[in-house]
Amino acid sequence: MQNIPVVKLGLIAVSRDCFIISLSERRRAAIAAACAAKGLEIYEAKTTVENELDMLKAVDEVKEAGCNALCVFLGNFGPETPETLIAQRFDGPVMYAAAAEETGKDLINGRGDAYCGMLNCSYNLGMRKIRAHIPEYPVGTAEEVADMIADFIPVARTVLGLSGLKIITFGPRPQDFFACNAPIKGLYDIGVEIEENSELDLLVAYKEHAGDPRIPEVVEDMKKEMGEGRYYDDLMARMAQFELTLLDWAEQHKGARKYVAFADKCWPAFPSQFGFEPCYVNSRLVAKGIPVSCEVDIYGALSEYIGLCVTGDAVTLLDINNSVPADLYKEDIAPKFNYKLTDTFMGFHCGNTPSCKMCADRAIKYQLIQHRLLEPKDSDPDFTRGTLEGDIAASDITFYRLQCDAQGVLRAYIAEGEVLPVATRSFGGIGIFAIPEMGRFYRHVLVEKGYPHHGAVAFSHCGKALFSILRYLGIEDIAYNQPAGLPYKTENPFA
Repeated sequence: MQNIPVVKLGLIAVSRDCFIISLSERRRAAIAAACAAKGLEIYEAKTTVENELDMLKAVDEVKEAGCNALCVFLGNFGPETPETLIAQRFDGPVMYAAAAEETGKDLINGRGDAYCGMLNCSYNLGMRKIRAHIPEYPVGTAEEVADMIADFIPVARTVLGLSGLKIITFGPRPQDFFACNAPIKGLYDIGVEIEENSELDLLVAYKEHAGDPRIPEVVEDMKKEMGEGRYYDDLMARMAQFELTLLDWAEQHKGARKYVAFADKCWPAFPSQFGFEPCYVNSRLVAKGIPVSCEVDIYGALSEYIGLCVTGDAVTLLDINNSVPADLYKEDIAPKFNYKLTDTFMGFHCGNTPSCKMCADRAIKYQLIQHRLLEPKDSDPDFTRGTLEGDIAASDITFYRLQCDAQGVLRAYIAEGEVLPVATRSFGGIGIFAIPEMGRFYRHVLVEKGYPHHGAVAFSHCGKALFSILRYLGIEDIAYNQPAGLPYKTENPFA
């Protein structure tokens, strides 16, 4: 996967000077060994931090080793100020974990009191307003701390990615899609840069790529991806030209940033002026690790990028689109799956979902709605061709979004579920989704809190990592699909 960071972890142990330092060092070495046994690469800093000078030395050591993320390990109670200053001095995401006591046979010299020390550590972090990742239960054996470190990797990768991300937009956000017109202030709050451009800028760049010698190679790659009979032969060179335009723009405009995502205006002017719909090209870029959100949905692109960093796999952006008809539910879902009708819905978009996440019968087709709107009645599709259509393959999924509301406050939702192996009988890039208690979640989170119709989709259950990331970013309102026995604040208890 391109366009996401590679995490290089460091491990620093701390020790309170009235405790035996060798206890912390021995426990640190055990964590490094446990990480190695799990296939996790981690640099074990040899400097153990007892005071502020040790802190400076340890931070320099991990920086020189090329580490961009840290685990600070309380092998015993730990020195409150130096251990929190590590996170302040280190330029990258930091997690804290503490040692569990090892045996009831050695609770004199072998007792570390890190269970107590983690409380003071967290208090000191709060006093200094330092963000850090603290696992759900941050006290454990070497093997358990190694598992915590494994869980931290996608969190660290995402935090690093966002700190180096630039979102590039083309075109004003659509007039009738007010939900996509969120303030950009929230991007700056989490360290993301933005570059806004005109659709004319993109059109000029596209025309300048006419005759690009790389086009035939990209065309052949597109044909190989889709398979014979699943594309419009006369359209491929135009789409390849557009793909190269975006890739070159990303490289030439990332500036001081390392990573990019796009949010592009895709209708109504785009197809008539470029001669095709951009959806299939968008799907190919996200498969490479470069999100291209529809309808200049900036926070959709941001959400997609977060999912890419978390999973290291392709994601998509879909409309939370239409209810499942009762007859389809009764025929194809109720006999096989333990979901209520209101747990299900259809996620749809014109064709931006990567082909690797779709059923085998997917193909490049045309945008039916745009064809009705933009091309002569009863004519064959022309410039409205270019979508990637078919049913989305069955998979575990996480539906989620990070959004800035009209008041400039960032908030988010996360809901785990699945794409059902049930034919949609419809058009577009589309799937039947099932999320437990979706009906209540739809009403009391999506509707109640004014979320837009776009949601990002990761093709695995990754809510745990997403929740940790959002907490690390300082997001206070993180909604989820609450179980039946846990009512929402706005839920009518008498309904």
